[in-house]
Amino acid sequence: MAIQFQLLKECKQSGARLGLLHTPHGTIETPVFMPVGTQATVKAMTPEELKEIDAQIILSNTYHLYLRPGHELIEKAGGLHSFMNWDRSILTDSGGFQVFSLGDLRKITEEGVEFRSHLDGSKHFISPEKAVEIENALGPDIIMAFDECAPYPAEYDYVKNSLERTTRWAKRCKESHKKPEKQGLFGIIQGGMYKDLRIQSAKEITDLDFPGYAVGGLSVGEPKAMMYEILEYTTPHMPFDKPRYLMGVGSPDCLIEGVIRGIDMFDCVLPTRIARNGTAMTSIGKVVIKNAQYYDDFEPLDPNCNCYTCRNYSRAYLRHLYKAQEILSARLVTYHNLFFLIQLMKQIRQAIMEDRLLDFKKNFFESYGYTL
Repeated sequence: MAIQFQLLKECKQSGARLGLLHTPHGTIETPVFMPVGTQATVKAMTPEELKEIDAQIILSNTYHLYLRPGHELIEKAGGLHSFMNWDRSILTDSGGFQVFSLGDLRKITEEGVEFRSHLDGSKHFISPEKAVEIENALGPDIIMAFDECAPYPAEYDYVKNSLERTTRWAKRCKESHKKPEKQGLFGIIQGGMYKDLRIQSAKEITDLDFPGYAVGGLSVGEPKAMMYEILEYTTPHMPFDKPRYLMGVGSPDCLIEGVIRGIDMFDCVLPTRIARNGTAMTSIGKVVIKNAQYYDDFEPLDPNCNCYTCRNYSRAYLRHLYKAQEILSARLVTYHNLFFLIQLMKQIRQAIMEDRLLDFKKNFFESYGYTL
């Protein structure tokens, strides 16, 4: 099989997991945060910079790459790894979330989803088979089954029908997967905010025996406390010896809380998006660098960080770049934010190894300004 998961340890204090995820392009230490490279690039970062900050795996998006430049072109280039000059692991999202986010621009049937491109309005159709065909062509290490992501809030019957269609689509994805020896296909658990439906979906999807499983349909507008509660009753129904992936989550508090609830993998556009809007994650909380208070602040962005940005540039300079609309502003703050989250995951792994993750959480939350 393309994907093997090795569970190394459980934290005695929290139950969190430490593991190794073996892929065709390297072994990943888990829990792990995956920077998002939606269009075959992590915005503002080069592959070399991603390696400098020790990104082990990145995520790209099937929907966007299908529309532009097209999966056929990427396959012709030798796959995503060759196309974007990245020799470490890659995961591709199936595009389900993006398609279902189109609202009135899409129509769902049992066969798949007909939708109009957000780029030019052209009509397209993606079925489970087509999604897997695209992902096979893109060539990442891990591919995701095509699922239906129910909106929040949504009525019980809608969510039940949605998750049952997701199960049927997952079977079709597995049957049409052409490269199981090169790519691991993960199933996605849905069920909205309903406990019985989450458990039903977890049972149906795990019965299909994928090499890994994702929890989808969270971080879509529900309160964080609700997301944590759903994880608490969903992860016990997921295989103990396979990786668990929480999709679309990347704030520091959610990463820590997710790990405590048994999650091994995370991704999110948050650190890169807020960087472009002038906000940094630091060891003492968020710093909105565009604010006037940093006009003549010549301290580093984060006094406790040794990333390239913090070693070389002041808050005053970063504020100047942002106000002057210089591209370097986005690059330097993005570099810092991704470095910060990857270092956070290293600290989390160390805390699991030393059976002190709950103590780590308490200290981190106090420093960052979160309420316990």
